[in-house]
Parts: sequence; structure tokens; C-alpha cells
Amino acid sequence: MSKARRSIGQLWRAFNEFYDELFFVPYRSALRRHARNKDELFVLLCFSDVIGVPNPASYYTLELLPEMLDRFHEWHIRQGMDHSPVDGFRCC
Repeated sequence: MSKARRSIGQLWRAFNEFYDELFFVPYRSALRRHARNKDELFVLLCFSDVIGVPNPASYYTLELLPEMLDRFHEWHIRQGMDHSPVDGFRCC
């Protein structure tokens, strides 16, 4: 009985994965674009004080800066900046 349950469970999981892929394929690029836009906004929020834009949440984002340093380089390249926009902050 347990082997039959396992095979039914595996079959159900395989069907569920197939259905998810079938449903999400047309929207995958839009979902990735939306996630990338949210990520870029978050990086901008974290580094806005460094760039010179007043940040009302700077007290909360200050402790995130060391974790975000490696993402800053990718962010400013995606924004079309060849070099770091901050004079004293060298990431390239």
C-alpha cells in the first residue's frame, strides 16, 4: 500500500510541476523584470544617502550597507554608470 501511495504522490508532484511550468512560462519574463525592478529600488533606497539623496529610512538601511556592497557595482552598471557615482566610494 505504501508503494502505491508513493507512486501516486510522485505522479501528483510531477503533474503539479508540469502544470506550474505550463502556466508560468508566458509570465516568467515579466515576473523576473518585476523582481529586478523591486531589487533595484531596494538598492537605491539603501544607497541613497551615499549618493546624496535624502533617505527617510537611513537609520534602518545603514546596517545593510556592508551586505549590499557587492550588489552596488552590479546596480550602477545596470543603471548605465560606467564608474561609481560616489567619489569616495570605489567599487570598480
